[in-house]
Amino acid sequence: MRLFPIIAAIIVCALIYGFVFQRERLMATFVPTQVQDEGDTSATGTEPVTTAAKETRPDGPVGVVAVRSVARTIDSAVILRGRTEADRQVEVRAETNGRVISEPLRKGSFVEAGELLCQLDPATRAATLAEAEARRDEARTRIPEAKARLAETESRLIEAQLNDNAAAKLSEGGYASDTRVAATRAAVSAAKAAVQSAKAGLEAAGTGIRSAAAAMAAAENEITRLEIHAPFKGLLESDTAELGSLLQPGTVCATVLQLDPIVLVGFVPETEVGRIALGADAGAELVSGQRVKGKVTFVSRSSDPETRTFRVEIKVPNPDLTIRDGQTAEILISSDGTEAHLLPQSALTLNDEGTLGVRTVTAANTAGFIPVTLMRDTVNGVWLTGLPAKVDVIIIGQEYVIPGVPVKPSYQEITQ
Repeated sequence: MRLFPIIAAIIVCALIYGFVFQRERLMATFVPTQVQDEGDTSATGTEPVTTAAKETRPDGPVGVVAVRSVARTIDSAVILRGRTEADRQVEVRAETNGRVISEPLRKGSFVEAGELLCQLDPATRAATLAEAEARRDEARTRIPEAKARLAETESRLIEAQLNDNAAAKLSEGGYASDTRVAATRAAVSAAKAAVQSAKAGLEAAGTGIRSAAAAMAAAENEITRLEIHAPFKGLLESDTAELGSLLQPGTVCATVLQLDPIVLVGFVPETEVGRIALGADAGAELVSGQRVKGKVTFVSRSSDPETRTFRVEIKVPNPDLTIRDGQTAEILISSDGTEAHLLPQSALTLNDEGTLGVRTVTAANTAGFIPVTLMRDTVNGVWLTGLPAKVDVIIIGQEYVIPGVPVKPSYQEITQ
């Protein structure tokens, strides 16, 4: 039962051995010998054509397909990918604590500048203001009294000074005792102390008035903080604070967005930022397909430390508020025109150093190489800079020639 597999295995091994180790003998056995060798001269009487002779035949120019390209001036717009942002966005927060006593406004509502958003309970703030007013009025009533006391003490000081002068003169003539002179001088000192005391009283009355006025201003300012108003015209991005909720200083009452105009924000690389100028025309296409136009209003002077890109802002009118905050946009910013060639992408090649360029046909009908810079990629081809104004570019066969090799170009037209 196992004899046939064994025989088959032996035959296979023999064939493998023959093909691997005895291949020449097998080929000589199975391939018939040619009747007459191609190099035999006995039958023809002529010398054979050797391979070396064939290789010595000169090669002709390499056939290639080329196009005659002429440079054109195109708008070298800077293309960015960005997003839309609200022109202004503010979280309106409470500056004091209090319970909300106003009905809430719902998100999406349109509000005017100065419109009331949240009203807080005044509590005892009116009483605090009345108390400060009372203290101010009381301090004001003390002013006339303090002024009268000062005038009285100043009169007493003048009288004491006169008495002191008279006593001093009488004492010089021997008509007044030293005791009297000392008494008059003491009266002068006492009058001066009374004047200083009266001045201090008048200053204290003035300080009381200023303190009461400051308390009144603080109370009035606290009352004004009870009403929270919209800082500008816009839309509510969130509901205002709910009725009965307690707001603390810093608590958000509402978020207001201003969407007209809308701002397009993009980030331009450092190699392109020099081509963008303030006031330059710009356009954008949103993911929804809507196209808008505007002007550049801001170009950052400081780059992002991580991406090395610069922020660019473009303001676009949005009167109907159809453009929303945060939409993705393809932005094009106009720049100075540039001379460029439109060529098929297949025409691009690399030289031995890995430089991107194109093969050209020189005036001597030899192949050449010119480095290029890729400016823009389109469905019709690529726009390239770095080429002369007129140039013959090889578009088929450029991979089979090197600079200096003779070529035989056949030209075809290219749509530009």
